[in-house]
Amino acid sequence: MARYNGPVCRLCRREGTKLYLKGERCYTGKCAVDRRTYAPGQHGQGRKKVSEYGVQLREKQKLRRIYGVLERPFSNYFDKAERQKGITGENLLRLLERRFDNIVYRLGFARSRNEARQLVLHNHFTLNGKKANIASIQLRVGDVIQLKEKSKDSPIFQEILAALGQKSAPAWLELDVNTLSGRVLALPNREDIDTNVQEHLIVELYSR
Repeated sequence: MARYNGPVCRLCRREGTKLYLKGERCYTGKCAVDRRTYAPGQHGQGRKKVSEYGVQLREKQKLRRIYGVLERPFSNYFDKAERQKGITGENLLRLLERRFDNIVYRLGFARSRNEARQLVLHNHFTLNGKKANIASIQLRVGDVIQLKEKSKDSPIFQEILAALGQKSAPAWLELDVNTLSGRVLALPNREDIDTNVQEHLIVELYSR
């Protein structure tokens, strides 16, 4: 499966904002965006005039990188959002939020979406009691995610679970710390999604 394997801090610097791709490191003074506030590369510190198209493109790239989705799957998400009833931009965000790896991250079982994707691929979770290791699965209302019993003793989960009680899941999700499981209570509304993007710019870009 194709995916980006380069330095993720470079992506944050390119978008000029924190995308929280490295989990806890993004909240410390080691964050590359705080240390170098300009874009990466030889001409990163140059002054650039950004066109309307450029603004729309950067917003799309930002959203794509936040959720770790490549160009073609992202385009497919947009096509699906456009066919659904309601506001296309909000439909797009709702589809991305309902990805298996994103919900694992939102529940606090991973420190970043990249880590959540890796944990899903390595079979650490079940979905409705069954094996599930595809990060892009779209979860529905009532679906239950649970950490496998044999994964609880893993060193990486020992560290994650130690801080799990200090976090709260979004209103549309339910986290059970005792059983280390989570349930989808409802579809997320726009106000439930804290992703800092202007989705209408992405809709305008695809409408050109």
